[in-house]
Amino acid sequence: QVQLVESGGGLVQAGGSLRLSCAASGRTFRTYALGWFRQTPGKEREFVAAISAGGGHTDYADSVQGRFTISRDNAKNTAYLQMNSLKPEDTAAYSCAAYPASPFDGGSPARRISRYVYWGQGTQVTVSP
Repeated sequence: QVQLVESGGGLVQAGGSLRLSCAASGRTFRTYALGWFRQTPGKEREFVAAISAGGGHTDYADSVQGRFTISRDNAKNTAYLQMNSLKPEDTAAYSCAAYPASPFDGGSPARRISRYVYWGQGTQVTVSP
């Protein structure tokens, strides 16, 4: 089992940057693929970025491609989401999530929310105009 705790959210002006962290418990962190998702009130949770268990494969939503970078440090049991050139529409509660990687994944981390088994509580990111 994996427990996830996010940190690093806050208030930032448009054009600014934030780095979110996702600290995980457990010895098997390196066997889990990780993803970041976000949600605003009244809207469905949406995929932001994902990274494979070994860190060699990443995937991004079109809306954040080129501005956000997902990474992980398996030695520290931590994943990160570096967010640059933030826009007001990036305002949301950001959550990290994890699922056990499978050799049948083909290396690519999943975008489907239903694939993710463990979820953090989330951290709020607010981008002012």
